[in-house]
Amino acid sequence: MSSTDSPEGVTPIADPGIDLPRVQSWFAENIDGYSGAPLSASLIAGGRSNLTYLVNDGTNEWVLRRPPLGHVLPTAHDMAREYRVQHALASTAVPVPKILGFCDDLAINDAVFYVMERVDGVIYRDASSIASLSPTDAKNVSHALVDVLADIHAVDYNAIGLGDFGRPEGYCERQVRRWGEQWERSKTREIPAVDEVARRLKNALPASGSPTIVHGDYRLDNTMMDPTNPSRIAAVLDWEMSTLGDPLTDLGLFLLYWGQADAQVIATGSAIGSQDGFLDHDGIVEAYALKSGRSVDDLDWYEVFAAFKLAIIVEGINARFQMGKTLGDGFEAMGALVGGLVDGALQRASNSTIAALRG
Repeated sequence: MSSTDSPEGVTPIADPGIDLPRVQSWFAENIDGYSGAPLSASLIAGGRSNLTYLVNDGTNEWVLRRPPLGHVLPTAHDMAREYRVQHALASTAVPVPKILGFCDDLAINDAVFYVMERVDGVIYRDASSIASLSPTDAKNVSHALVDVLADIHAVDYNAIGLGDFGRPEGYCERQVRRWGEQWERSKTREIPAVDEVARRLKNALPASGSPTIVHGDYRLDNTMMDPTNPSRIAAVLDWEMSTLGDPLTDLGLFLLYWGQADAQVIATGSAIGSQDGFLDHDGIVEAYALKSGRSVDDLDWYEVFAAFKLAIIVEGINARFQMGKTLGDGFEAMGALVGGLVDGALQRASNSTIAALRG
């Protein structure tokens, strides 16, 4: 079928990220419960990361995920990883959507994609949605987030078939090197502080504890809360960066999003102010240490690394925006946020109790 062929009753949406005629044909062969009626689709998430679409046939609804348009960095936006880890986690205590199908035939939609069930839940993306939480609910949400993060890190990855999902040995050193290489591929200008932060991170590599599944982008708006119980997580989303490695990298990035306005703007498009009930930085750290039983003595390194990594991710988004390869709003501000993240990382490193991080 050519890109101009359309099954009867189907009108492709004006979106370069999804080819409805071809996707409909694939649904007919691969998705149980599909009625065969014409599909329609709407963009849920606007492409800061992967593209997410709500697809329906007038009776049923599904969620389709695919990579962003253009300038996809090596190892990033890996649909096969997202598909595999969520499929494996279905048998564990970690709440994930049910995975329904996977397509790696680029002739279908010009990119690998997968389809999952639509979960009924609430995503707290901005100050207005968070304002609906009472102080008690906010406290319970805080603990639910920490508990589920610890649950992810407690999964026996060998038992669920993920023993070859990553290379835990040397994880932190490899991550610093990998993101430095991503910077060289993505950068639109020179920022010397990026190289300085990388140098300090290499000099202060921590001794990682036992490896676990690592989500790679765990934060409030990458979870869906139960609409009838805001203290219960209905699903953890966006597993594109998942692997096996040091779990404290998840905690460091979570803390960056939890308390830093620029990071929240990057993730959601708006800053989330403080509100009564939410645990503060130290409260999150204490709760995680208690739930997981892990040492958090070297957490400075992980928080510096989190800001370093996010700055490079944002520069990749900025590069795609400059090439006209983003869908949605708010991308024009991304470039200006990179420097702030790197400066914050350098300041945190300079004030650390870890001597090598201070430079």
